[in-house]
Amino acid sequence: MSPFRSSAVRPQRLALALAALLPPAGALAQEATDAPATLDAVQVTAQRRVENIQDVPVSISSVGAEKLDVLGSGGSDVRFLSGRVPSLNIESSYGRAFPRFYIRGLGNTDFDLNASQPVSLIYDEVVQESPLLKGFPVFDLERIEVLRGPQGTLFGRNTPAGAVKFESARPTRELDGYGQIAYGSDDMWNFEGAIGGPLSERWSARASALYQRRDDGVRNTHSGPNDGFEGYDESAARVQFLYEGEAFEALLNLHRRDLNGTARLFRANIIAPGGNRFVPGFDRERVSVDGVNFSELETWGGSARLRWDFGSVSLYSISGYESAESLNRGDIDGGYGAAFLPVSGPGVIPFASESADGLPDHRQITQELRLESNYPGAFNWQAGLFWFDERITIDSFNYDSLAPGNPRAGHAVQRQDNTAWAVFASAEYQAADKLKLRGGVRYTQDEKDFGASVLEAAPFGAPAGGPYAVSTDADNVSGDLSAVYAASDDVNLFARVATGFRAPSIQGRLLFAAPGAPNGGVSTAGAEKVISYEAGIKADLWDKRARLGFTLFRYDVDDQQIIAVGGGANIATLLNADRTTGQGFELDLEAYLTDSLLVTVGSSYNDTEIKDAALGVAPCGGGCTVTDPIVGGFARIDGNPLPQAPKWVHNLTARYAVALGEGSELYVYTDWAYRGEVNFFLYESPEFRGRSSLEGGLRIGYGWNYGGYDLALFGRNITDQTRIVGGIDFNNLTGFVNEPRTWGVEFTARF
Repeated sequence: MSPFRSSAVRPQRLALALAALLPPAGALAQEATDAPATLDAVQVTAQRRVENIQDVPVSISSVGAEKLDVLGSGGSDVRFLSGRVPSLNIESSYGRAFPRFYIRGLGNTDFDLNASQPVSLIYDEVVQESPLLKGFPVFDLERIEVLRGPQGTLFGRNTPAGAVKFESARPTRELDGYGQIAYGSDDMWNFEGAIGGPLSERWSARASALYQRRDDGVRNTHSGPNDGFEGYDESAARVQFLYEGEAFEALLNLHRRDLNGTARLFRANIIAPGGNRFVPGFDRERVSVDGVNFSELETWGGSARLRWDFGSVSLYSISGYESAESLNRGDIDGGYGAAFLPVSGPGVIPFASESADGLPDHRQITQELRLESNYPGAFNWQAGLFWFDERITIDSFNYDSLAPGNPRAGHAVQRQDNTAWAVFASAEYQAADKLKLRGGVRYTQDEKDFGASVLEAAPFGAPAGGPYAVSTDADNVSGDLSAVYAASDDVNLFARVATGFRAPSIQGRLLFAAPGAPNGGVSTAGAEKVISYEAGIKADLWDKRARLGFTLFRYDVDDQQIIAVGGGANIATLLNADRTTGQGFELDLEAYLTDSLLVTVGSSYNDTEIKDAALGVAPCGGGCTVTDPIVGGFARIDGNPLPQAPKWVHNLTARYAVALGEGSELYVYTDWAYRGEVNFFLYESPEFRGRSSLEGGLRIGYGWNYGGYDLALFGRNITDQTRIVGGIDFNNLTGFVNEPRTWGVEFTARF
């Protein structure tokens, strides 16, 4: 019986059960045809060189173009990757605009536009530091690489948890491209396409574009400013030019994104007291709110990736520029009115809360110079310099939902200049026929100058004042050592120890800070440092009909940066936890069970724990049941898991194809992702502990002309599972929910 049809099957046993179904090598050999299906080698750039994924001593998952097409069906944003590879979780309280990444349980629940994250996102070799840059749409990509564990040597600061690398499809010397159009539920339209080819003897180019839209799927039953929610209109484009000379190559990139849609929709009192289930009568297609809701975002940027080949060494230059402008406004209390008025609801609304955050001014400049050796012998190296310069201005607004027209009632501004530079070196040595050693070191200097002012006080908040200034100056030496031992031609064993750090962070959400708060309520978290140990196996099995990766890991974080969000005072405060630990495993398995059936299985276990006996955070403002000890009005969080850190993540895909004639096939593709329970906040409360989740997708298609054309029916979240995936804890039992079920039809033409 399929595990998807029986609720009795435990999801955490899913990966082991599927692995047990794999036939032995002898059975596969008996079924094999004269030309059995085999897996192509996966090339990655995790070590800044193109290598076979099986040779890299890092826990990596690579997601290729076809899988990305399937998972992204229906206009999904980058959050569709959540749970689709081991140890990866992605969530957002901003909707499509501001994804938050977690690897091995390490992440950051901070919703401030100045928040840093311990998972770095690198798009076409350029780091995307602002959280608003991390949500650039997924289209016309060659692959995505998820690198787990500290990546401090080659990718620098703010990578103690790992990195996610996006690699766009490059221009080629052949005329090629594709066009894809889809239509689905809620009047969803999705178009993407690309065309590329040679321009001259040396130049080639590629242009790609994306357009997505969906109507509002949630109706407002209150006579508020908005009639409906959760629709969006989004477009993005990328243009690349490639010059290929005798000993010089230049890849130039321009890109832009425009989003006009709905901010995250908060829903008042949808959580039943005593647990994380919906209150009776909950309807995901209806809300009653009196606040204004919208999300507007524009980002654009460019990069120049240059390479000079000098024979024994190559010189790389990577220059990047990124800019973002945004305004995101929402009804935070999730309802209408207030308890002290004649009408309010749904449930108890102690007081109204409506706010907005905007990024009126932002720019990021990065520059890297890197030398890489090309020696034919046993020893090779790379070394480089890196520069980062970011300027950012953030507007925070409060509004009076109870007054006609929802007028502004509070304004604060934050400004930060952040400069960082680094020097790094890495080397590898073939110590023996079967043993390769690698190591690297990086020195980083990071400086921040921050100022915040309350220009217009919010009701019950801090008075106008400022500027409140903070400066930080930190340096760090991080590095890694690893070894790969070839146990056979098809099996590699590896071990790695690595360190990394996150630069200090500054937070200035001042509108609701208590009058007289130190420095106006600005908080600072010092640098966090991590050391990680991992060992594993990577193997090609059954004459390359299967591929396996398995890793055991353990990490310790000193002074981990955490954010105490919300609470009864509705403030956000940066803190450092004395120590955090994590341990577990990751499994990646891909196999042809028959020549027509390709299955992938991923599984991970992440056990995280905060270790700080003296650390306390403000508990919820009302309605929830805090199970941690309360000392002096603060919940002691020692021993708690990290927020948004599921212990178990499992995923599965299966593709079965039947040939219908020369160059044509009928196929079925299904994918499933399981995520275990998670805490929404640092303290523990049954109301703010998200239930486990299992979402699936289905695609039935017909392809012909040797992959030139494809027509498919698809569904996402096909069981229509509805889960509370996040909460607001300062006012009432307010939460927000996952994406709804979507269905559609898609046509793709490739040339």
